[in-house]
Amino acid sequence: MSLTADSPVNSSSTGSDDFAAFLDGELESASDVSQNFGEEEEIEEDVEKVEKEDDAEDDDDDDDDDDDDDDDDESMEGKERKREEDDNAEDYALDLEGSKRQKVDIIKSSLDLQSSSSVRVESSGASVETVTCTHPGVIGGLCIRCGERMDDESGVALGYIHKKLRLSNEELVRLRDKDLKSLLRHKKLYLVLDLDHTLLNSSLLDDIAGDEEYLKGPSTDLPDSVKSSMYRLESMRMMTKLRPFVHTFLKEASKMFEMYIYTMGDRNYALEMAKLLDPEDVYFNSRVIANVNSTVRYQKGLDVVLGKESAVLILDDTEKVWEAHPENLILMERYHFFASSVRQFHHPSQSLSQLRTDENEADGALATVLRVLEKIHTAFYDTEHVESLLNRDVRQVIF
Repeated sequence: MSLTADSPVNSSSTGSDDFAAFLDGELESASDVSQNFGEEEEIEEDVEKVEKEDDAEDDDDDDDDDDDDDDDDESMEGKERKREEDDNAEDYALDLEGSKRQKVDIIKSSLDLQSSSSVRVESSGASVETVTCTHPGVIGGLCIRCGERMDDESGVALGYIHKKLRLSNEELVRLRDKDLKSLLRHKKLYLVLDLDHTLLNSSLLDDIAGDEEYLKGPSTDLPDSVKSSMYRLESMRMMTKLRPFVHTFLKEASKMFEMYIYTMGDRNYALEMAKLLDPEDVYFNSRVIANVNSTVRYQKGLDVVLGKESAVLILDDTEKVWEAHPENLILMERYHFFASSVRQFHHPSQSLSQLRTDENEADGALATVLRVLEKIHTAFYDTEHVESLLNRDVRQVIF
């Protein structure tokens, strides 16, 4: 789907539940290594306790033997009675010792099994069941569930969620299915947002010259339409202009979508832009994907998005970077505020900054696409659909 126009500059110029937390919640049950360590300490204490009880029983038996030697003066009848009592006591001690030793053997067996990094133990009485770990993911070369060192680099790297995190394809399917159910209960979908020329426009300070030199002057010299949405980032030697209506757009879209940022820029740039767009960190949290997170060079892919493809919409001004997902894409009209942007795309018109104007908030690109998203969201959740929500596909209702 395309919302682009033949003349991007002049056409509109008029004057998800945090997944890490979710993932953290999912991985909380996978901390078997640290839990087993605590369980092993408790088991070892039980072993020591039982063995100490056995030693105490042995000492009592020795004392009883000493007492027997002192009974030489007792009558024969008394000796016979004593012998019978001693025999009964010895039989009881042997039975007790056998019971305690069995407990020790069961505890030690559980300890040996639980110390293995690839099994989980569930013991009831003398029965022990072992379950082999499926290694759902890896962080820093260690399985997130059992702690075993993993050399296999299969699966998908999700470094934007947690450094050195890699999840297996099976685990990704499981997480996406589970997250989708939660999302549908809140009547939401997923929205992946490009940065440059979609939500904002940036330019190096060195590229700002000539008839847009005024942008470098005091903010009081800037037009009112520009003043509140222009940012000078000295640490990056860059200026960024947010697209008109962007804050309202994000606020309204967040009611219908769990949103991701996905840019071909580097990670530092992506995070800085996220701070400008979402200073309170309420829309994106850790869902900021940069070029380093893509699995295919010069391409963007939903394989690194923790959302099921049938429930994902994409807003981007560049179609060719989404070769694997054209049906999810809503093509945006490019935002050319700086002259460097116009030059980059060989656009025939002057930039908005050169014209000293900006897009109109009421009928600019973001206001227009928000209305489109609202219609798509309504159509997806239309109660007249026969099929269940889990079987619906947002790509079939894109206008």
